[in-house]
Amino acid sequence: MTIRVVVVDDQELIRAGFSALVGAAPDMEVVAEAGDGAAAIEAVRRERPDVVLIDIRMPGMDGIAATEAISADPALADVRVIVLTTFEMDEYVVAALRAGASGFLGKGVRPTALLEGIRTVADGESLLSPKATRSLIAHVVDQQATPVVDGKAFELLTPREREVVELVALGLSNDEIAERLFLSPLTAKTHVNRSMMKLGARDRAQLVVFAYQAGLARG
Repeated sequence: MTIRVVVVDDQELIRAGFSALVGAAPDMEVVAEAGDGAAAIEAVRRERPDVVLIDIRMPGMDGIAATEAISADPALADVRVIVLTTFEMDEYVVAALRAGASGFLGKGVRPTALLEGIRTVADGESLLSPKATRSLIAHVVDQQATPVVDGKAFELLTPREREVVELVALGLSNDEIAERLFLSPLTAKTHVNRSMMKLGARDRAQLVVFAYQAGLARG
């Protein structure tokens, strides 16, 4: 299956570079480009891509607002967003993840890592390395933002699911969770998916935010 991608960046040279790289992959296709958030939303609604690569800082509507609009549209529920940032510690990264992004990549990412990241997100996983997860946790805890999910919702989780969510919040992969809890990777993935469904988390990235904002896990 070909992964359909929309590339969004206000700098034409950068946008062209990402598009050329993605378009050269045998299993990917760039179906549209956009130079700002408003144009990105139009392109996504028109093309219904699998993945959107979007810069955070852009004139007019920025990447955060565009990500929020895309994520809030029920018709675009299957579209996944990867935000692009100059710095992995970018202060806007957390806001983008809260808005519904499935992860983020630095603009200096290696070509192979970019392509693998797109494949990961297209496959339904989030793009959060342990380092990125720690950054996310630090921001959430420091900002003490209003929870985006009621802490009581976690009462719906079974003891095993709560345990799994705590490990997700530490940045562990399904395989690492399985090894830690002596489960099969498939069982670990099932627990993660059920937890996301019960909490209304769009993906693993939002599950991390929910866990820390609700106080289930601590950094």
